[in-house]
Amino acid sequence: MSINQTNSYRIPLFCGVTLLFWMSMYTSVPIMAPYVEYLGGSHQLAGWIVGMYGISQMLLRIPVGVLSDRFHKRRLFITFGLLFTALGGLGLWITKDFTWILVLRALAGAAAATWVDFTVLFTSYYKHEESTKAIGTISFFNSAGQMIGILAAGWAADSLGWEAAFIMGAILGVIGMAGSFFLVEKIEPDAPKITLRGISGVATDRTLLLVSMLAILSQILTFATVFGFTPVYATDLGADKFSLSLLTFFSNVPVAIASLLGGRRWAAKFGEKRVVVWGFALMGIFTFTIPFIHHLWLLMLTQALAGFGRGLSFTVLMALSIKHMPADKRATAMGFFQAIYGLGMFVGPVLMGIIGDWFALREGFILLGIIGIVSAGLSQWIVKSDPKLRPQSAATKRSATL
Repeated sequence: MSINQTNSYRIPLFCGVTLLFWMSMYTSVPIMAPYVEYLGGSHQLAGWIVGMYGISQMLLRIPVGVLSDRFHKRRLFITFGLLFTALGGLGLWITKDFTWILVLRALAGAAAATWVDFTVLFTSYYKHEESTKAIGTISFFNSAGQMIGILAAGWAADSLGWEAAFIMGAILGVIGMAGSFFLVEKIEPDAPKITLRGISGVATDRTLLLVSMLAILSQILTFATVFGFTPVYATDLGADKFSLSLLTFFSNVPVAIASLLGGRRWAAKFGEKRVVVWGFALMGIFTFTIPFIHHLWLLMLTQALAGFGRGLSFTVLMALSIKHMPADKRATAMGFFQAIYGLGMFVGPVLMGIIGDWFALREGFILLGIIGIVSAGLSQWIVKSDPKLRPQSAATKRSATL
């Protein structure tokens, strides 16, 4: 096959495989807690089973990144990720034993850990300076896959029973795994294998650590609100189950749109710093306003705007975590980034829960809103301006036209 033929199909195929990966994953993620309780499990057990998905991701993302950089087998990890999603769906269909369900959720977390290799391999298809554009594109298909998976799982579980959603996830995983065999592996000529010194260098990289800190703040806001206590507030406003699903849907659709616009266009046009700052500002403002809203449709609107901000900021932060890294360290850097921001998935809900118990959810949303605004200020200080977007002097402009 010629190089031109390879280039013509590798990006569309990769986007399709990514879509199937997240569709397969999210046929079980949003319904897991109610399913466990349907089987007779307690709230605490449901929490452990749901949490296992995040815990295994945190533990495995750095090792996956390091091994990927060591052996330069990104496609292999992607194939295993899709295999794990298929096995997870099949296992949930077969068993109703809580111990096995716990193991299967850990397996799903292991699958999600391979997202490191999805992002790094896809980015390798683009020029080094187009990393933000690449991350914006792949993040769009990440969000789109999650949304379609959530809607498909809800329909299947409602119409055909819980097991139908798990079978759907297994089938999607198998189709995606078949597609992964045809992905194009791109390895830099004479690419060195990462060493212990290289790993240490990545782990202490100042830019990576600062960007990861901002990502933690983003995840705190996300998992304390749309994936945490915003639905609780919506219930107080009279939302039924369908309205809650609409709230989640409308909160996530703008994430996909913003990922595409922010990563592919606005970061290049306005600068990465501005896009991150705008994103955090939107998240902060429209989280702060939640306690002052008394109509469900208005809550959905504000959370859509906050979701748009989340898509803007997080997409660019992900790109910045690896943009400055050499090719042989990118998967390791992405593994560190994704493992570190995972802290926010735990801190956000726990912080909000403590505030809600000690005071009220109202104060929690106000505090989170302030955190969002402060994060925008930190981004202005931390994220470097793109030198290509600095205004030229009059003399420079004149010389450029000569």
